Amino acid sequence: MKRSQLWMLLVLAVVVLGSAIAVVHAKYRSRVLFGELKALDAQVDEAAIEWERLLIEHGAWGTPAHIEASARKKLKMRMPRADEVIVIKGHHGS
Repeated sequence: MKRSQLWMLLVLAVVVLGSAIAVVHAKYRSRVLFGELKALDAQVDEAAIEWERLLIEHGAWGTPAHIEASARKKLKMRMPRADEVIVIKGHHGS
């Protein structure tokens, strides 16, 4: 074998070895990134569940019954008795 052929064979062997290492690294990196993707997917699912829970809770807090109960408890409010109600009649000028 000629010296130039030997050098060419050596260069090709180094290139093939480098290519094999690059393939292994790319495959490893792909697996790592896939694992991160799955973890992020799980976080998205958890956030969606939390969002739905908050929407339901928001709807419950805005109901008239909840507002009334909160006014009674926190503000010590109550419905007025009939003798405490004053009706004011005004003129609608047209």
